[in-house]
Amino acid sequence: MDTRNAAVKLEALGNPTRLALYRALVKAGHGGLSVGECQQRLQIASSTLSFHLKALIHAGLVAQERQSRTLICRANYDVMNALVGFLVDECCVEEQC
Repeated sequence: MDTRNAAVKLEALGNPTRLALYRALVKAGHGGLSVGECQQRLQIASSTLSFHLKALIHAGLVAQERQSRTLICRANYDVMNALVGFLVDECCVEEQC
């Protein structure tokens, strides 16, 4: 992951509603949550949820899958781990022991 790519993902997470949504999806695990469940947990309007989901999907942090009539949202754990790895990759490398 490069700096520009990381900045796009961090920008998407820089909104309190999107961060709360992303954390809910991370907590839900690999099974994810339906759009309706996301809306219920966050107590936000469907149009607001759609707007914030779109930003997270565009950043690659969230994926959606249709299961019959239900839209399931899942955190993209590979992208999350790559972002965390980018942030801590050179942690303390310049520190003198």
